[in-house]
Amino acid sequence: MDSKKKTLFKNTLMLYILQGSAMLLSLVAVPYESRILTDEHYGLIGVATAIMVYFQLVVDFGFLLSATEDVSINRKDTPYLCRLLTSVSICKLILSAVSFGILALLCTLIPAWREKWLLLLLFFISTVFTSFMPDYMYRGIEKMTAIAIRTVIIRAFFTGMIFLLLKTPEDIYYIPILNIIGNGLAMAAAYIDLGKRFQIRLCRISAKDVRHSFKRSSVFFASRFATTFYTALNTVILDIITAGGVDTSLYSSADKLITTGKNVMTPVSDSLYPYMTKHKDFKLVKRVLLIIMPIIILFCTGCFIWADELCLLIFGKGFDKAGNILRAMLPVGIVILPSYLCGFPMLTAMGLSKYANLSVIFGTAIHLINLAVLYFTGNINMISLGVLLSIAETAILIFRVIVIYRHRDRLRTAPETEAAE
Repeated sequence: MDSKKKTLFKNTLMLYILQGSAMLLSLVAVPYESRILTDEHYGLIGVATAIMVYFQLVVDFGFLLSATEDVSINRKDTPYLCRLLTSVSICKLILSAVSFGILALLCTLIPAWREKWLLLLLFFISTVFTSFMPDYMYRGIEKMTAIAIRTVIIRAFFTGMIFLLLKTPEDIYYIPILNIIGNGLAMAAAYIDLGKRFQIRLCRISAKDVRHSFKRSSVFFASRFATTFYTALNTVILDIITAGGVDTSLYSSADKLITTGKNVMTPVSDSLYPYMTKHKDFKLVKRVLLIIMPIIILFCTGCFIWADELCLLIFGKGFDKAGNILRAMLPVGIVILPSYLCGFPMLTAMGLSKYANLSVIFGTAIHLINLAVLYFTGNINMISLGVLLSIAETAILIFRVIVIYRHRDRLRTAPETEAAE
């Protein structure tokens, strides 16, 4: 393994530690939360989380993709990185202010949200702190070790505090409050580390720099918005139709497991993205899929067979009813890794990044059409919504595979390592 692939492997491992810790700690806390909270309270957590996905999407605005690529290309130019850090931070500050105004308006206009405005506000603050994490810098320069270890320690501490403070359903507010403190400390630590170790600090910039960052990331935002729009929309629609309660709680629990599975795949794609942008090593993507896909298929088969028992084990009594919802969503677990890798890592390296965005818009259109059909035929329920999620994700993968096949001549471009030889 050459030095470049060693760096790729190390950063993939660090991304797994960083994102895996969030998933693991969440799964550790979820069984405890689902047993302490009532179905109504646990449903509130699921709905608040789904709503915040939209606001996080707006504040992130695709910078995780656009800024990571910019950092990867200009990693040796420290003054440029300082300007980029500042412009992205200012953009996120503006987007946070706009998002807060929208949230306040919605809590005023929607009766169901009006009753839980404080919980939504607390989750919103936690979401903003998460969005301000400058992890795009670490991903671009491929130095994930420090931020990963530090963030894991902070998250572990505040997850442990949930077990100490959450004793009754009325203690539900401790969950977002602890997230606020943990995410805030992790964010501050990351900015301090960038300044001390890499001399990347906030600096003076012009309005032109801010406008450029907005414009540069807008294309990536369109793609991420479309993805998040249809994945979180199901929970929000179900909450509105059923007025919260058991159905929302069951759907949220199954969706939590699928989201966890998707997050397991994310580090592979995230670490390959800057690597592929620079080296265009298409053969590596094929090897990754050949190694990992058999494991994924075997795991998803086991989850399909024992879905009821799995939901009962993780979430507690009564949640075995979420088993069929999980089964409806399981195709997502199979297609998500090839979809991720055939997306920005492959298509950007092929000079076809616009198709990664178009594929998501295509999948969203398919999802909205199917939702409309279900609505007008009176067939919207927990399982049908899960099926629609699987259809949309599969449609995105098929779109990307067709694009890659039609432009397969670009795959003959030798990676940088081979060209050097």
